[in-house]
Formats: sequence, C-alpha cells, structure tokens
Amino acid sequence: MNDDNDQSGPSEGIDLITPTMGPAARLRNYFLTGILVTAPLVITFYAAYVVVSFIDNTVTGLLPDSYNPNSYLPFSVPGVGLIVLFTTLVIIGFLTANFLGRLLIKWGELLLDRMPVIRNVYSAIKQIFETILKSQSTAFRDVVLVEYPRKGLWCIGFVSGTTKGEVQNLTTDEMVNVFLPTTPNPTSGFLLFVPRKDITKLHMTVEEGIKMVVSGGIITPPDKRIPDERQDDVIQSA
Repeated sequence: MNDDNDQSGPSEGIDLITPTMGPAARLRNYFLTGILVTAPLVITFYAAYVVVSFIDNTVTGLLPDSYNPNSYLPFSVPGVGLIVLFTTLVIIGFLTANFLGRLLIKWGELLLDRMPVIRNVYSAIKQIFETILKSQSTAFRDVVLVEYPRKGLWCIGFVSGTTKGEVQNLTTDEMVNVFLPTTPNPTSGFLLFVPRKDITKLHMTVEEGIKMVVSGGIITPPDKRIPDERQDDVIQSA
C-alpha cells in the first residue's frame, strides 16, 4: 500500500549527506549531489540549444544576406531564426484569418486534392493538428489505466477521443480511443479501442503521465486523491 510519505519531491532527493558518514562516503555523496543539481540544468539547456540552433541554421539559411545579421556582424546572433519563424507564423495566421487568405487556402487545398498521395498525407496531418489545437478539444487530456497486454498487468494510456464510425458501430460497448505510449519514447506506441467501462481514469495530469512514461516509472507523481477516494477506487483484479 502506498503512502504519501513514500512520494519524495525532486528537492528531497538531493539531501544525501548525513552526520554519521565518513570522509569517503561524504565525498561520494557530494559528487552525486553535484550530478543531481547540474545534470538536469545541463541537459535542459543543451536540448534548448540544439532546438534553437536547428531553427537558426534552417531559417537564416533562407534569408537574403541583407536581412541576415549574421552575414555582416562579427559575431553570430543566437535566436534570429526563432524570431523570424515566430514572426512569419504570426503574419501567416493574420493573413489567413481574412477572406482573401481563406480563399487562397481553399484554392491551395483544391490543388492538393488533385495529387493522389500528397492529398491523403495532408488531409491526415491537418485533421490531427485541428483536433489537438482546437480550444475545446478533449484529445490527450485524460490519463487512464488500461489492463494490457493481459489480465493483471496495467499500462498508462492517454485518451485521444471517443470512438466513432465503423469501429464503434461494430461493437456493443461504448468505446474510447486510447493511445498507449512506449518507454522511453512516448511519441511511438499503440492505438487501442477500449470499452469505457474497462478504463480507469487517473487524477494525474498529462504532463505527469508523460514524465512517468519517459522516466520508466522513476518519476512517480503523488496520489492527489483524498483517503476516502483511495479506498473506493481500489482496482479489483479478477
């Protein structure tokens, strides 16, 4: 049985030094504490650097030299590509919000609709983005437990929507689309159609669920339920 005291926050894991430790143990734990403090910062900044550098190299390569500050300054200006990309997307969004912009988009989609392979790819990608970015979308907002791949084994999944169309019409139960991510790469996984009665909704956020999947269970969010709810929500395995 899990207890709230078992859940330790990130700051509690850094306290590795006790008064009874010898010099060698203290030195070892000082070293581990240094890793715990610096590793997340270094990895985070490195990931940000890689993303910004990729965008900068891609976008600034498309700019004329007269508009690229890196071509006439004695030093490289980081983030120029990111600013240009953000500004360009805002301008495109502004232009397509009016009648003329929507008309141009419609013509472009009619042109793409005549291309056999490209039209299917474009239509699928557009539908996915529209579903995810829609302000009232329920896609990937719920974290659930699913009994998979057999009885007694449970996996974390993310509800991507209510099952519709032929799949729902061929079943008698109300079905739910559940995306089952893999560890440590949550961008790959399986799509399961699960009866709504067979899923258990969790109180953790999607961000907490993704952290748990990516870390392989090392990062476990605390149980946010009150004690009475914990007793009522215990899963009884057959």
